[in-house]
Amino acid sequence: MNADQRFPLIAVVPVTGTPGQGALYPRLSPGTSGLSKTSFALVDQIRSIDKRRIVRMYGPIAADELKAIDQGV
Repeated sequence: MNADQRFPLIAVVPVTGTPGQGALYPRLSPGTSGLSKTSFALVDQIRSIDKRRIVRMYGPIAADELKAIDQGV
């Protein structure tokens, strides 16, 4: 995340515990990411939010999971 407030918005991909089908809903594993259960990224619901709304970071997701999200976008 870039803390430069000259660009106050950041794009986020929401996450849900409800499984979806297809490339727009890649599976995310619990663990170092900070997720407590298997989750799914909602790539079709990407949105911009103000960086000041980010109160804490949970942890990084695995490289293969990030690649799946990138492919969905």
